[in-house]
Amino acid sequence: MNNYTYKITAAGRINIIGEHIDYCGGKVFPAALSLCNTVYVRPNGTNRINLSWTTLPGNVSLDLDNFESYKNETHAKFQAGCAYLWNQAGHKVLGCDMLMDCTVPFGSGLSSSAAIEVSTIAALAAVAGERPDKKEIALTAQKAEREYAGVNCGIMDQYASANGKKNHALILDCKSVTHEYVPFELGDYRLVIINCNKPHNLVESKYNERRKETEKALEILQKHCEISCLADLAVEEFKRRKHLLNGKVADRAEHVVNECRRVTLAAEAMKRGDMLTLGRLLNESHKSLKELYEVTGKELDALAEAAQSHPSCIGSRMTGAGFGGCTISLVHKDGVEHFKKTVSEKYKNAVGYDCKIYDAEIADGITVTKL
Repeated sequence: MNNYTYKITAAGRINIIGEHIDYCGGKVFPAALSLCNTVYVRPNGTNRINLSWTTLPGNVSLDLDNFESYKNETHAKFQAGCAYLWNQAGHKVLGCDMLMDCTVPFGSGLSSSAAIEVSTIAALAAVAGERPDKKEIALTAQKAEREYAGVNCGIMDQYASANGKKNHALILDCKSVTHEYVPFELGDYRLVIINCNKPHNLVESKYNERRKETEKALEILQKHCEISCLADLAVEEFKRRKHLLNGKVADRAEHVVNECRRVTLAAEAMKRGDMLTLGRLLNESHKSLKELYEVTGKELDALAEAAQSHPSCIGSRMTGAGFGGCTISLVHKDGVEHFKKTVSEKYKNAVGYDCKIYDAEIADGITVTKL
């Protein structure tokens, strides 16, 4: 890679707890992973961004004057959307060559798209000689995913990808878009990430449908109490108002309100080293995502159930948007290998194919290296 000018990385992420509440103004609890997207970039003096990949065949050349025409490009739409919106925000976008090397598995629920978006913008900034604000990068990347790629996502994925810090989780307030770092210390426990290997596509999934349901709940509740988002509603207040909502809309809102509370309790538990409480909250979160929010599916449920039934595991839940992707499990260090073996076997018996286990550290978000 000697003939490139910069090496830029941006991280994939897990969300420890706080699922489907980032777009409801809640606080979430993500951490950046050592699984990341790396961009090798150099200016090329032309009017084009030339994209190539280490993991995909072929390449794509984007015309700087025609960014809006790449929305149907399977592999280049995220980069095109980011370049377009970064330019729209008043930043210089120069012609360059980009080689992408992504170790975040696609469709895993570990935010490969956010890692690609954030690293693309950071690479464009580096080539243009800018040192941009990480928050601005995250917000622009989110805008690209929403307005260009068509996924009505919250801010968590891009924010964690940009602002992650080695050996720390972030408590991210999605309403104010501010964060605090919490040391990621699990004592005698380890975090095990397992992919159910069911492919999922957020645009085609029920993700946007869930957003509409929470928006409907908010609209109804705002007529009766002063809240700007569902996350403003305390659990007790929601119990008093729940009768105003019907059916699925009531279920979705109940998940959001209780999940917001679980994030607060989980962050407090991690700060004081209370892993048993953290594990219990993970289990409660998965149950809510399964029964009230209905975003798990048989594969994620099979994984979580196999994990939760293992004696070394104190908590397991799906992470990410659901409908496929990964679980995270808190497992005692002495039982990790037996846990991996047992859960893999149980999962294959339940669904008929293998899961995949990842070894990943909690890492920094954006890194920039001059080559």
